[in-house]
Amino acid sequence: MHETGTEPTFSSLIVDDEPTARVRSAQRPAFGPTRWWIALIALAIAGAAVFYWWRQQQAPSAPPAEAPQAKVEAPPDKAEPSIRHPIDDARARAGLDSGQDREHVAALSASDAIVRETLAGVPGAAGFERFFYPQDIVRRFVATVDNLPRKSVAAQVMVVKPVPGAFLAAGADEKLTIDRDNAARYTPYVRIVQAVDTKMLVALYVRFYPWFQQAYQELGYPSGYFNDRLIDVIDNVLAAPETSAPVALVQPHVLYLYANPDLETLSAGQKMMLRMGRENASHIRIKLRELRGLLTGVTPS
Repeated sequence: MHETGTEPTFSSLIVDDEPTARVRSAQRPAFGPTRWWIALIALAIAGAAVFYWWRQQQAPSAPPAEAPQAKVEAPPDKAEPSIRHPIDDARARAGLDSGQDREHVAALSASDAIVRETLAGVPGAAGFERFFYPQDIVRRFVATVDNLPRKSVAAQVMVVKPVPGAFLAAGADEKLTIDRDNAARYTPYVRIVQAVDTKMLVALYVRFYPWFQQAYQELGYPSGYFNDRLIDVIDNVLAAPETSAPVALVQPHVLYLYANPDLETLSAGQKMMLRMGRENASHIRIKLRELRGLLTGVTPS
């Protein structure tokens, strides 16, 4: 359930570990936050609009060393990070000029209305508001992406609405597993991911990238580069283990945990890949590989 009342803030949303699951009903405790976040990788990037092109920060020149024989270097934690996946390279692959739209202006605060208008022209993106929260879309997307490789995601800033229904477990005691029928709850989200035109999404994302970069800096990374973070998150999700057998659970108290300690230490994004079922996860992997290939020129195997 989402909190009501005041809108959440989006600064410093690096969250600590949270319990894997909480009780959602008197009959069956839920296994974990029933959130659909994978679809946002494909859809939310279509919601950007034109903003001032982000000017890449340059590291200040290091002062000359007092001793000529000594080489002075900035401490690693204070050095400007190098950009590993320049957005201009992705723009070129998408057939856009590197300077296109840089003179156009649209404030980040005006993004919500433009996102809805933009999505109206994206094939496969019908029913956007059925799946996504229409307020603070760009900021929510950036905050969610940033949290996926961590142990938990800040629910109050999720860009995607909860998956309906309660988590389903099968068996009892020493033979608890994720119920195979649990995957059906995710199927509508997977279908919309499959239907969306990947090339159009990437073209929109790279063309309107400044919004994502601004939101990422506001999140608490003034020297960070959001496109690098996005690629790292895609790689983290793709690294989720693939299992053919039902995933075993334990229930030491009211919370479900993975019986395999290695699975319990996975990131929030990787655990969700296990919960949605093997077939659904396979479709998501295909879409994520397409996205990564278009953004970086390298498609993972």
